[in-house]
Amino acid sequence: MNIRVLFASISGSIIEWYDFYLYGSATGLVFSTLFFPTQDPAISLILAFSTFGVGYAARPIGSVLFGHLGDRVGRKAALIYTLVGMGVSSTLIGLLPTYETAGLIAPLLLVFLRLIQGIALGGEWGGAILLATESAPKGVRGLYGSIPQLGVPIGLVTGTLSFSLISHWTTNEQFLSWGWRIPFLFSIVLVSLAIWIRSGIEETPVFQEQKESGDIARVPIIETIRSDWKNVLRAIGLKLGDGFLNVFTMSYVITFATAYLNYSRDIALNALTIGCATMLVTIPIIGYISDFIGRKRIYIGGLMLLFLLSVPYFSLIGKGAGWLYVMQVVMLGIIWGAIFSTQGTYFSELFPPKVRYTGLSVGYQIAAAIVGFGPLIWTSMAKSYGPSPWIFGGFMMAGIAISLALSLFTPETRGIAYSRSMASVLSKDS
Repeated sequence: MNIRVLFASISGSIIEWYDFYLYGSATGLVFSTLFFPTQDPAISLILAFSTFGVGYAARPIGSVLFGHLGDRVGRKAALIYTLVGMGVSSTLIGLLPTYETAGLIAPLLLVFLRLIQGIALGGEWGGAILLATESAPKGVRGLYGSIPQLGVPIGLVTGTLSFSLISHWTTNEQFLSWGWRIPFLFSIVLVSLAIWIRSGIEETPVFQEQKESGDIARVPIIETIRSDWKNVLRAIGLKLGDGFLNVFTMSYVITFATAYLNYSRDIALNALTIGCATMLVTIPIIGYISDFIGRKRIYIGGLMLLFLLSVPYFSLIGKGAGWLYVMQVVMLGIIWGAIFSTQGTYFSELFPPKVRYTGLSVGYQIAAAIVGFGPLIWTSMAKSYGPSPWIFGGFMMAGIAISLALSLFTPETRGIAYSRSMASVLSKDS
């Protein structure tokens, strides 16, 4: 059963992130031209990345809506609805008319569907984490919690790769006319498959115990704010620093490398792919190690390395493709991958079962809403200062410093029991 649950958590996570990052790939390539045409390409790019940020801004709404459903009805039910929301919105994006055809209605519809994407993803991440961690055998909760995190690099690479293949097989005119729509339309097939997989699993043992006890939060968001607001703030602060770097290295790096460092799109995509491929190794290994040495040590160590290497990262990635590849592996694949591998488990252990879905999701997604506007800020920064290592590196260091300071005052959670009956008891094994 546990293997099937892990497969259900990661399969849905892959598809959700495939759809979400597919939009990111299309933003600079397609949407800035077809949906936000202006005389100034930089303004078009800023407008297009504004809609990218809208998806992040909508994620806290999804965290409240699906957190309510997940804490009252069950994790499984919430995760089915997140897939439906993402699948329908992504498919409809592939059917949208362009600005030339429909005028202002085209970008307005695009923004609306991006909002739906963000709402769906706002409920997906926390639910996938709980599906895995609340079904984990004793002693390997960190490992189980790291598995859904693999959906992020796999989904991103799958989404960007689909665009690359379509771009390779079509002329530029064909790609802008109809080719870009194919990956979005294909998402309905993937989502249908994930819904079928998830519909065949049972509810998590922890939630079943909570439901049988009758101790269900009437309005989870209110109870979370009343009793666990400090942990919500902790989750927000802990995510901010690595979140900005994550959005840069997994989304904006393609635009940065091609528009400001003069690399080809193939080189930029290769760097992103290599970094994500490294994460596939880092995430489960570090997740497993966290079951022995704890989440906090890994988290603090990773943040310290990101802080120290922020300026060197931006200094070196412009010195040649080899350096770009190496620094993507180091910063994204190894260091950030290590932090991310523990993040879902660490944050979920801060909250009791009664409001765990809501608390975990709201804290994480509010931070995501803030960092999601990074590309908009960076495009303005690059227009004013160029690809300055000190400007961009200093920006990252400021965010990481906030997370690092908070991490020092966040308790270690590895030994905290996870079920309702032992929620306040420390056990020797997680």
